[in-house]
Amino acid sequence: PSGRERLRLAKLLSFWAVLLLGIAMPMQAGAQTPLPRFESGGEHPALLVDGEPFLILGAQVNNSSNYPAMLDEVWPTLERMGANTVLMPVAWEQVEPVEGQFDFSFVDVLLDQVRSRDMRVVLLWYGTWKNTGPSYVPAWVKRDTQRFARMRKADGSAHLVLSPHGEATMQADARAFSMLMRHLKQVDPQHTVVMVQVENESGSWGLDRDRSPEANALFAGPIPQELAEGLGIERRSWSDAFGPRAAQFFNSWYVARYVDTVAAAGQAQKDLPMFVNAALGNAFTDEGGDVGPSGGPNWNALPIWRIAAPNIPAYGPDIYNRDPKAVEAYLDRYAAHGPLMVPEIGNAAEYARFIWPAMGRGAVLFAPFGIDGTRYSNYPLGAKELDEDTLEAFAAPYRLFGQMPREWARIAREHPLWGTAKGEDGADQTHIMGQWKLTAQYARWAFAEDDWTWIERDAHPLADVPTGGLVVAQLSDDVFLVGGRNVKLRIALAQPGAGQQGEVIEAQEGRFVDGEWVMRRRWNGDQIDWGFNFGAEPVWLRIEMDVLE
Repeated sequence: PSGRERLRLAKLLSFWAVLLLGIAMPMQAGAQTPLPRFESGGEHPALLVDGEPFLILGAQVNNSSNYPAMLDEVWPTLERMGANTVLMPVAWEQVEPVEGQFDFSFVDVLLDQVRSRDMRVVLLWYGTWKNTGPSYVPAWVKRDTQRFARMRKADGSAHLVLSPHGEATMQADARAFSMLMRHLKQVDPQHTVVMVQVENESGSWGLDRDRSPEANALFAGPIPQELAEGLGIERRSWSDAFGPRAAQFFNSWYVARYVDTVAAAGQAQKDLPMFVNAALGNAFTDEGGDVGPSGGPNWNALPIWRIAAPNIPAYGPDIYNRDPKAVEAYLDRYAAHGPLMVPEIGNAAEYARFIWPAMGRGAVLFAPFGIDGTRYSNYPLGAKELDEDTLEAFAAPYRLFGQMPREWARIAREHPLWGTAKGEDGADQTHIMGQWKLTAQYARWAFAEDDWTWIERDAHPLADVPTGGLVVAQLSDDVFLVGGRNVKLRIALAQPGAGQQGEVIEAQEGRFVDGEWVMRRRWNGDQIDWGFNFGAEPVWLRIEMDVLE
């Protein structure tokens, strides 16, 4: 070619190089965005988002708010509460109304609106199970009871719940879920969706296991070898191995295997963290058979689930019990089996205090249910209405953790924690951290002691109100980070020697910013002489103690 042609060719090649570089750079940047994942190995498991610990201050909308026309009713309520993540259902019937034809238009609208608000999403897959029932499966699944088997009662009649032994149902559910995750991989390289719940409150109410001929044959045989080895027990029949829990654990094994198959199909497309949620039974014992829906991830069946469902790393209790002792028992049981999360808790104001014991056990997610402006109420499980006082009960602690959600998540991963909430009797609560005894007190005036008789005072206005709690992180032997609301904290030596007492070196109100503590003011004098008093507006307090001898 001539010199002029070589120049034109060089310019053309340069043009295409710049264009291709411009296309490749954002693709490369998206590819470099790390997938959310759980991380273990610290004091508590952490959820990593964008490669760093992240705390989900969540809000779960009502079930039928999962349509574009309803989203305008969602965002004002979430923003008022200070949520950083929305928990949103996506239903099988919604994405595959006709078999083999998929529609993800709602997901696309949702992602656009969430991103414009700088929020995140936890998707809730309503597939084979929703509150154990099949209400969210497509009509073509509901109508074909031969292909998509229902559980069978002892007399052979159909139970409403789809059978966990239904291979066709499992494969159809897994295919739809995998298509959803494939779509997320294509349209969400920035990982706006940080986690996915697989199914919803799986299991069966009213029938402890499928009694179809196929299921009966399995139940009469030995437990799976994998289960026997995982539990370290002899491989015997289900009844011999588990006695009165045999039917429940049999159903748990096959429900868990089914859900794990669905989860694995989705993870093969996009490997996001996945979890399941549990409708709960008795918090303290399963001896009476009160275990929630048979087959679901109730706390007594979690050892079964963990073996049967290796692709499910986390389990979340759906808490609608107002008894503080029961709530803390649920939290302890689920914290012992992986990353703690509370994907559903009642939205009545009294439930808001349970954020403190949840965070004190390293929770990575906390989300009251039914948070939107549609005016639907699930009372008596939750609030009669989401009035201003109810929203403020949740918004106040959300403002506190919202000051530093990543910093708190990092602290929770690395340090010992304690969290507690006011009990039914309002009694003092104590906890030992190293050489220090921490005591939470409720309905106390800030400038008074219980034994003062020389001055009259009114009864405390919060004496009979179910509010109050705190969370403590032990940053070092004698340094504590404390957040709380409507509570008094006292710190003293747990076992003082002769002539010893604890002394406050300093108490600073502030917060962490980029790993560094930034003080707003010091508490001293009246603010510490009668304990550390946290009022209606929560704050962070960094307290350093020493031993005076």
